Amino acid sequence: LTAVNSVVFTVKAVDADGDMISYIIDQSSRDPEFFRVDLPNSGNIVLNKLLDYETRTRLQVIIWAQEANTVEKSNTSAVLTVNIEDGDDHYPHFLPCTPVSPAVPVCMNPTYTTNITQKHQEAVLEFSPGPIRAEDGDRGINTTLIYSILSGGDRGRFVINNRTGEIRLTRAVTARHQEANVTLSVMVCQEDDQLKYSVVSVLIRVLSENTFPPIFNRTTFKGFIVQNSSPASIVTTYGNQVLQIQASDRDFSDGLNPNIHYSILPASGLYQVTNGGVLIARTDQLHAFDRHILQVVARDEESGEEASASVNIEVLQRGQSVPRGAFTEQQMFGDVDSRLAGGITAMILLLFLSAGLFLLLRTVKRRRVQRNPDDQNASPSVGKHPNETSSRTFSHEQESEGFQGRQGVYTRKHSLLPPPPPSSSSSSSSSSAASSSNIISDPAGTFHSDLSPVIERPETLRTHD
Repeated sequence: LTAVNSVVFTVKAVDADGDMISYIIDQSSRDPEFFRVDLPNSGNIVLNKLLDYETRTRLQVIIWAQEANTVEKSNTSAVLTVNIEDGDDHYPHFLPCTPVSPAVPVCMNPTYTTNITQKHQEAVLEFSPGPIRAEDGDRGINTTLIYSILSGGDRGRFVINNRTGEIRLTRAVTARHQEANVTLSVMVCQEDDQLKYSVVSVLIRVLSENTFPPIFNRTTFKGFIVQNSSPASIVTTYGNQVLQIQASDRDFSDGLNPNIHYSILPASGLYQVTNGGVLIARTDQLHAFDRHILQVVARDEESGEEASASVNIEVLQRGQSVPRGAFTEQQMFGDVDSRLAGGITAMILLLFLSAGLFLLLRTVKRRRVQRNPDDQNASPSVGKHPNETSSRTFSHEQESEGFQGRQGVYTRKHSLLPPPPPSSSSSSSSSSAASSSNIISDPAGTFHSDLSPVIERPETLRTHD
């Protein structure tokens, strides 16, 4: 705490001749910048800059005594060593200490964090980085420190040991803390001087019970990247949409767990993944038509649970458009020459047309057979009895009156002769009745009356007079 420009030491040399002596500080000494000579003949060594026990506890300088009024300029030297004592000039700070800059010995206080649930009660909390501890900025003094909670204690729910800085939870958190964070302001001060103090923030996160692990909505993601000279580009998916590989956690109402960290295993020099699950590629190091398969891991930093998914990334050539959907992703003939693919396509189309024409002709032929079945088995011949044709026509006209039986079609045959004229005599009636009987003969010579059933095949039905 010695003030600058104060005389810290006085040197004196003796000359037997009584010559005048002047004093000079050797600039090649180890610490010449801390001191200077007040007057050349006085020997008073003056402090030139502030001392700091925390950086230097001992200084050393060489001082020369030289004759000022002789030609010989005889001289002598002495080494001055200055031991620095610590003074109470620094405030306490919390550990670990992060200096503001290497040249400024001032610490930035950390933020202590911990997680609790409703199950925690009557427990000593463990923090990261921890434990909560501070030290006096004056290392040579090490003044006793006192801890206290300035705010956030929630009426004694959180208490602190004023000597050790240990924080304890006295009763379980309530439902209103379920989705909130509790922030405490903790102060530490010197016991002998409470104006020398420091304050730190303590964050206590109240979490729900971890019931569900993080999961991906699919096991495989598809991504595309168009080759270009840009050093970095975002990987897209179908429809040129940004590919976002994000895991959900059912422990959270919206499914988003802020404590999930994404990483690529193994680490890739070509791809990086952000905390939002977006892939960034080093485009200038990719080649067209390359395919990369990555494994993205989502880790819950609180529970340690992990979920993984694979990402299949295809590098497209310059100017190639990103597919709109999975059905348009692959071509019908992937690596086949375009002319050969066209020929194969034409052959397949010709085969389909030939098969269709064949089926059409076959269907027309079947319909003709079903419409005129007799045309295949019989045709009019010259010299045959003219009633044969009319009988065949008659048979088809009467086919609708037939009924199905076990052996064939039973058809009722009516007389082909006109009805007889009316007569008053019984003999003429008998004669007419006899003559009106229509006798039908079949090829086998069997005779049936017109009221007798005739068993015939439907497709070869014949009648003869």
